[in-house]
Amino acid sequence: MKEYDFIAVGDTVTDAFITLKEARVTCDIDDENCTISMRWGDKIPYENLTVVPGVGNSANAAVAASRLGLKTGIITNVGQDAHGAEIIETFKKEGLGIEHVEQHAGIPTNYHFVLSYEAERTILIKHEEYPYRFPENLPAPKLFYFSSLGEHAEEYQNSIIDWLEKNPETLVAFQPGTFQMKMGTKRLERLYKRTDLFFANKEEYQRILEIDENDEKKLLEAMCALGPKMPILTDGPAGAYVLINGQLEHVPMFPDPAPPVERTGAGDAFSSTTASFMALGVPIKEAMVRGTVNSAYVVQEIGAQKGLLTKESLESKLS
Repeated sequence: MKEYDFIAVGDTVTDAFITLKEARVTCDIDDENCTISMRWGDKIPYENLTVVPGVGNSANAAVAASRLGLKTGIITNVGQDAHGAEIIETFKKEGLGIEHVEQHAGIPTNYHFVLSYEAERTILIKHEEYPYRFPENLPAPKLFYFSSLGEHAEEYQNSIIDWLEKNPETLVAFQPGTFQMKMGTKRLERLYKRTDLFFANKEEYQRILEIDENDEKKLLEAMCALGPKMPILTDGPAGAYVLINGQLEHVPMFPDPAPPVERTGAGDAFSSTTASFMALGVPIKEAMVRGTVNSAYVVQEIGAQKGLLTKESLESKLS
């Protein structure tokens, strides 16, 4: 088998971005718990439709790592259909190793709908039930990036954790997806303990930890208690936080070069870029700074990958 610097594992999807023209957003008084509404039982015009194949947390991470110069492979599942074939071609163009992309007859490729309005988005998701299988005798990469899987993948996740525990030299980055957060920390106890880099935003920290706490240091300390050695917390425009030798360190958001076009993939860009630079030996806070650069530029385009930078371009913009 080929050896890689960076291997990403998780579900892959095709995203259909529908830019809405007419909608209404309603928020609580503190701008939390916002909802979007449209007329019921009517024909609603939209501005445009953009279809983006080969995305998802792990696929986005793999593309980011490849553009940053790491030899990158992806372990994922798609259908034996036109969407699956298009995803594989997309991965090839991005220079990803595809020998661990499995195609399944009779099971469609994951297809999500992204309702985009005023630079924010609401995503309609469905993860197909693939017969997941982790490759045997996989050579250990420098960094293993693990993210979103379907709710029926617990046995598969256990086989991944078994492999990770047998390869302690590999740096593990965990960015939990929707169903992994729903599983709770008890069912994923071994994974949290094996995780080196943990990525989630403040609201996700609160949900995962099941605590009503706003203090970033206390949230990070609570996550450390579950096992992750270097948890990182993002908080939108407020930037990102990490504990270094018990001290809270803050990295501000990189200035937007222009008003954001669409925010899908901002978190993926930050997390995967931070992880990639750590795999290259960059200290954590410097790696996080570079993560904010890629995050700022990915939101200048529709979709989670088009705006991702090469290493040379990123360093140029940072300087």
